[in-house]
Amino acid sequence: MSFDYLIVGAGLTGATLARELTDAGKQCLVIDKRNHIGGNVFTQRIDGIDVHTYGAHIFHTSNDALWQYVHRFVRMNRFTNSPIANYRGRLYNLPFNMNTFYQLWGVQTPQEAMARIAAQREAAEIGTPKNLEEQAISLVGTDIYEKLVKGYTEKQWGRPCRELPPEIIRRLPVSFTFDNNYFNASHQGVPEEGYTALIEGLLEGSQVRLGVDYLKERSELRALASRVIYTGCIDVYFDYCYGPLEYRRVRFETKRMEIPNYQGNAVVNYTDAEVPYTRVIEHKHFAFGTQPHTVVSWEYSAAWHPGDEPYYPVNDARNQALYARYADLMAEEPGVYCCGRLAEYRYYDMDRAMENALAMAQRLLKDAATQKTP
Repeated sequence: MSFDYLIVGAGLTGATLARELTDAGKQCLVIDKRNHIGGNVFTQRIDGIDVHTYGAHIFHTSNDALWQYVHRFVRMNRFTNSPIANYRGRLYNLPFNMNTFYQLWGVQTPQEAMARIAAQREAAEIGTPKNLEEQAISLVGTDIYEKLVKGYTEKQWGRPCRELPPEIIRRLPVSFTFDNNYFNASHQGVPEEGYTALIEGLLEGSQVRLGVDYLKERSELRALASRVIYTGCIDVYFDYCYGPLEYRRVRFETKRMEIPNYQGNAVVNYTDAEVPYTRVIEHKHFAFGTQPHTVVSWEYSAAWHPGDEPYYPVNDARNQALYARYADLMAEEPGVYCCGRLAEYRYYDMDRAMENALAMAQRLLKDAATQKTP
C-alpha cells in the first residue's frame, strides 16, 4: 500500500483531514470526482472577482483557535453578513431586528416591537407548534412570517410550510437591536485570496487526483491505502440499497454585467412566492470589489433526484431513520471512516465542518499510535 490514508473528497472536510494527517507524517491520497478542489466552497476568479460557484459562503466562528488555524493559509477580510430581503419590491433588513420592525410597523423601541409580536402570537392561538408555520408564527408573529418567511421557505424546500417540521426553523435569528449582523460569532469574514486558496493550503503535501470517482474504481483505489476516509453520500456508497436519502438541490444562473454595482449588497433574498429564485448574489461585495464590472448569480432551489448534486438534507423522521440504517452498514465496513455533511447526512456550517474534521483526525492518529485495528 502506497498511502496511509485515502481521502475521498477534496472539499473542506477532506482537505482539513489531509492537512492534519500530513502534518503528523502520514501519506495521504486525496481524490475527487469533480475536476476541481474545494467541493462546494470552490471559488473561481472571473475577471478579478472571486465567484462563489456553489453559492454564498461566509466563514464565521467563535472558536479563536480555529480562526487562527484558518489564518495559517489565507487572510480573512472583515466581511459581515448583512443580507437584505426583497418582498414584492420593498426592502427589509435581515436578520429580523429593530430595522426590520421599523420597516414593517414604524416602531422605534424594542418594547413596541415585542408588543406587536406578542399580540400576533396570541391572536394565532398556537399551543405546541406542530409544523414550521406554527413555529415561525410563535417566534416572530404573522406579519414577518407571511412576508419574510413563508414564500422563501416554501421555495427553498419545495413544499408548504404546514408540511415542514418545526425543527427546521427552531432558532430564527431575532434581535431587538439595530444590528444587521446575521451571525452572532466572534469572528467573521471571507478569504481575501478566495476559498480555493484555503483548500490549496490545506492540501499542500498530499497527493491529489481529480476527476476520479471512488465508487467506480473502488477495488483499485482501496488497495492503495490501509484506511479510507469517505466524505461522499453515504447512500450512494451502498448503491441506494435501502433507497435514496432526500435532499434539495440548488442551481445557479451566473453572468457578468458591464456595470460596477448591480444591487449594492452581497446577498438579497427574494421572499415572495411569485419570484422564482430564492436569492441573488453579487460576488464582488464579499471582497469590497471596485471593478468597473460585476458578476451576479441568481439562485434557484429545485427538487433533487439521484445523480443530482446534493445540497440540503431533508432531516425529517423518515430520512433520519433511513440514514441510521446506512450508518449501521458503514460501521461494518473495515478500515472505512465517514466524515462530513454528505457522509453524515447533516448540514454543517464551515467552522463546524472543520472542527469535526480536526476531531476525527485526532481520533485516527490516536488509534494509529496505539496500533488499533481500523
